[in-house]
Amino acid sequence: MTEKTGSTQLAVIVMGVSGCGKSSVGALLAERLGLSFAEGDALHPLANVDKMARGTPLTDDDRWPWLTRIGHDIAAARSEGIVVSCSALKQSYRDLLRREAGGPLHFVYLEGSHALLLSRMGARTGHFMPVALLDSQLATLEVPTGEAGVVTVSIDQSVEGIVEDAVRGLTPSF
Repeated sequence: MTEKTGSTQLAVIVMGVSGCGKSSVGALLAERLGLSFAEGDALHPLANVDKMARGTPLTDDDRWPWLTRIGHDIAAARSEGIVVSCSALKQSYRDLLRREAGGPLHFVYLEGSHALLLSRMGARTGHFMPVALLDSQLATLEVPTGEAGVVTVSIDQSVEGIVEDAVRGLTPSF
């Protein structure tokens, strides 16, 4: 069942640092809500992917075009509804996404300890983001506590549990 907010469909960004499970949670959340899912990492320009793969953190200038593209993609999917995975580490990034999204935008912030994140990043294979960049992401992260439209969910549980908590937190938005 597709969920609506007013006259537009629900638009959600699953956010957090690398290794928190944005892609897995986002895909299952989208399935649960009957919405499409977009992998934000797939929208990075090749130069950004190459930079991260070399272990070099992205700058704001690297991120602005990527975030704008994600916002435009959300706006284009507004009539159907969408869930997107995107780190959205700073409030200024989330504010840009809100402006570009063309309607209400909700965030599910996936929160976890450094040890858990490090463990998850170390266990995955085939991802361009090296474990070495976790600390730079955590240093960049501006936790969205107190921001409107943000649901915080602990990642210290199964993907299904995370999605259940996210749905519960988003329910007032339906």
